[in-house]
Amino acid sequence: MFHSRGLASWPVAGEENRVVKRSTPVVAAVPGDGTRIGAQLKAARLARRKTLAEVALGSGLTKGFLSKLERDQATASVASLMRLCDTLSISVGSLFHASSGEIVRRDAYPPINFGGAGISEYLLTPHGERRVQAILSDIAPGGGSGDELYGLPADVEFVFVVEGRLQVTLRSEQIVLEAGDAFTFPPRTEHCFRSVAERGTTRVLWVFTPGLPPDSAIDGVPRARVNGASPGPRSSGV
Repeated sequence: MFHSRGLASWPVAGEENRVVKRSTPVVAAVPGDGTRIGAQLKAARLARRKTLAEVALGSGLTKGFLSKLERDQATASVASLMRLCDTLSISVGSLFHASSGEIVRRDAYPPINFGGAGISEYLLTPHGERRVQAILSDIAPGGGSGDELYGLPADVEFVFVVEGRLQVTLRSEQIVLEAGDAFTFPPRTEHCFRSVAERGTTRVLWVFTPGLPPDSAIDGVPRARVNGASPGPRSSGV
């Protein structure tokens, strides 16, 4: 649930996955400052004394793609980012930059990188809040978490479509949500999402309870954005 997944067009990944080429897009552009997670991923890998080849083998991604991720020259789908965090034994939540105060002003939303393409996301709950976590997603037409399903380590996931149209795939079931619709489901159930609006931005509020866990193992590393768990996030999403 809940990506800089920019709102521009993106190329289809040809090198992200090692064995099976999925329809998971990758943005080759350098993300904005608030969504740079490459240094954190590299620090976590080095702290665990793993080579790029070892991480590639464990995550199912290519060495070349991992190298680009560590240099912030690419971004992965939510499912791929979840697998990578699982291989590194870190939480996706440990990658989020959060507000230090209880009030998050409209013009100061902290951007986060939760994977996916054609999507920009922001963390609305403050640093240290673990009872609940809220993420706001702005998704371009066709953008989303990627086609690969993933699960998140939380008990409840709440989705509210502020504007646009969102398709949530829950295992084999596809649910289309219009503006004003809400949906609640167990986030450990594998799922993915994408905007099915013909034009304009689809804005979605995601709420998780409890919040996606951080990883104390990399507390000394500057934080960037959302959480990690064994596949089974997003959500994604917000």
